[in-house]
Amino acid sequence: MGPRGGRFMFYTASFGLLLQIFSPVGANSIGVCYGLNGDNLPPPTEVINLYKNCGIQYLRIYEPNTAVLDALRGSGILVAIGPKNSDLQGPRTSPGCSSRMDIPGEEAPFIASAMTNIKDALTSIGLGHVLVTTVLSQKALAASYPPSAGIFAPEIKTIMNDVATVLSSTNTPLMINVYPYFAYANDPSEISIDYVMFNSSEVVVQDRPYSYYTLFDAMVDAFNAALENINHGDVGIAVAETGWPTAGNPPFSSIEYAQTYNRGVYNHVFQYGTPRRPEVRMDTLFFAMFNEDLKPFGVERNFGFFYPNMQPVYPFW
Repeated sequence: MGPRGGRFMFYTASFGLLLQIFSPVGANSIGVCYGLNGDNLPPPTEVINLYKNCGIQYLRIYEPNTAVLDALRGSGILVAIGPKNSDLQGPRTSPGCSSRMDIPGEEAPFIASAMTNIKDALTSIGLGHVLVTTVLSQKALAASYPPSAGIFAPEIKTIMNDVATVLSSTNTPLMINVYPYFAYANDPSEISIDYVMFNSSEVVVQDRPYSYYTLFDAMVDAFNAALENINHGDVGIAVAETGWPTAGNPPFSSIEYAQTYNRGVYNHVFQYGTPRRPEVRMDTLFFAMFNEDLKPFGVERNFGFFYPNMQPVYPFW
């Protein structure tokens, strides 16, 4: 395992791209995102104790928060931090810029150079072990079915080639958001619940020579194929977010489905890679620690493992 340091994420809205800086955590680290969009959440010191009591050693927050960072001091918990898009200010290409930079959506083409400059800045202050990467949503793919058809959207193909070149040179994984829930809820007549819930005993998608029993693997391998299609199959994958809502869109959102899906992910990523990369065990972050009442009404408020009073929504940790 690499040095235990902080992770820092820098967001850009265009194409679902993020710029992220993090310390290597070693293969197969499992964590939970800590969202702060609630007016009834417990104090950060209590939250960090909850993480520790649950044995969760890796978390992600979406903006710098002094109280949270103070609570994390000495905890031994690995941390990922990302500022809001609106806070991304400052030079995007200055080699000395490591903490703030300007990457609005229309300036997404500068991500690769910003990654390089931030890496150089970190190295200059003795943090050369810290890695720099991006995070993508499924929207970054123009096609993903079957998985071998995975290709990046035309408008970001050149950008992703530059980004992947940086990732390859620094042996850094690409991070992605993986949400089978949305695919299933949008098309339940075409996607079987067993395929989504890691319960299929038969091949659901045959994409020769690869056989898929679970949609999670198919979604991940679409990104692996997209990387291969730009001649960067050497770049690894890590999961920045995955989860399932317990309410807000019945019958697709439920406690039973959330518990089954998240347990399936947890067990799967510890034991298996994907059909395309069977030997690779991915770092994975679940979304999210709490139900957050300031998020948009509906499923967005109901991805939490815990209620704001720190009682579990369902048994898991």
